[in-house]
Amino acid sequence: MRVTLLGTGDTTGTPTVGCDCDTCETAREREVERTRFSVHVENERTEESLLIDFSPDFRYQFLRDDVPLPDAAIVTHIHFDHLDGLGNVFRVFDSLDVYAANETDPKTDKSVAETVRADYHYLESIDVHPTTPLESVRVCGFDVTLVPVEHPPLLCYGVAIEDPKTGAKLSLSGDTSYNVPADSREALADPDLLLADGIVPAHLCEYHPIGGRHENDAGVPRTFGTKHMTREGALELADELNAERTRLVHLAHYYPADEAFEEPLAIDGEQYVL
Repeated sequence: MRVTLLGTGDTTGTPTVGCDCDTCETAREREVERTRFSVHVENERTEESLLIDFSPDFRYQFLRDDVPLPDAAIVTHIHFDHLDGLGNVFRVFDSLDVYAANETDPKTDKSVAETVRADYHYLESIDVHPTTPLESVRVCGFDVTLVPVEHPPLLCYGVAIEDPKTGAKLSLSGDTSYNVPADSREALADPDLLLADGIVPAHLCEYHPIGGRHENDAGVPRTFGTKHMTREGALELADELNAERTRLVHLAHYYPADEAFEEPLAIDGEQYVL
């Protein structure tokens, strides 16, 4: 299993367009970037690959990192920075299987799968597969499980990907608060690599309109607002999941420049073989 981090940034990415903050300027100086979120997973045994989420930066990411176009894809939720790149498959793919959850979201009255099918009805090349969360499906030779997480106001899912031949396991927290349900934690547990949403360091919660949530015993918030984990929350989740290795993703340019490129914060283009 070869994992390439195509996009490790949040909604605006780093550097952010029009921003001259110290973090964005440092990224430019170092020639590193965090484009909108996407992960490429290649099964070298079957010569197939799987894409998790369609970043709006899809075209640029695939040209930059020179990875194979996917044979199938997963959509974790319908926020634009995870879905809007799907339009890039037009005239690029003859066919593409897209897997998304089949649970009806009370906010939209549609499942993620139904939203994808409706919004991209003009793409004849995609075949949307409604998928039951917490039930494994075989995709590209991997056992893939969508796991419910908490990312209000919409339903959102993390992903566990296991190679049944080698036992290698990749877990993605998805966009989530620290309040990941117990059955989802069980499905995500014991990964060789965990990609965890850690949008900002906990000390920045003081600048959020509603502050932080899910404080630990020391009073450190593990959730920034309601939607994303802090760096500290993501690392605590990694410990609880017994992750062998952890990279923090979905990172905002609000990290102070002297913290923004420290371990274990990821940047685009990182690659891991599990």
